Amino acid sequence: MNFDNDIKNCLKVLKTGGIILYPTDTIWGLGCDGTNKSAVSKIYALKQRAENKSMILLLANNAEIANYCKTPSAAIQNLLNKEENPLTIVYPNAKNIAENLISEDGTVAIRIVKDIFCEGVINAFGKPIVSTSANIAGETSPTSYTSLNAIIKNGVDYIVQYRRDDDNFKKPSKILLWKNDEEILVIRE
Repeated sequence: MNFDNDIKNCLKVLKTGGIILYPTDTIWGLGCDGTNKSAVSKIYALKQRAENKSMILLLANNAEIANYCKTPSAAIQNLLNKEENPLTIVYPNAKNIAENLISEDGTVAIRIVKDIFCEGVINAFGKPIVSTSANIAGETSPTSYTSLNAIIKNGVDYIVQYRRDDDNFKKPSKILLWKNDEEILVIRE
């Protein structure tokens, strides 16, 4: 399926501080410009979620990670290169992102996408985008377009057409916390 029109529409929304509803490499997500504090706040409001709860930053490739946090070690780079499934890592010393994406301890959760649509959007936008489950806080994460809450659908600026008919079950990414090369903790399996 051609998704060039979706990418074009996503770019219009992202550049103006809006919210997109899109299929990620895991589940349906809400996204915005990861460097725009106001846009990030809109997602927290739509999800009815406290701003001290973390969201994920999506990047298109490993080379970009050092732009947004402490430079990952060779051990982390090897882990990312070996992992076949979507993997989110929480990195220390977040920088160059919206301040309301940075956790109280100064960390940021980053996932390198494994999806050609998401990669296309990020590369065309030239900045990281936010990814968080497209649900109201406390509700089940949506695994398909048909399982999305109407409040979420009505609260975004653009809904991606691509993969709306995909009902393949997906689960949220595994999340690891990188303390140091000897201590990598599993937050979510």
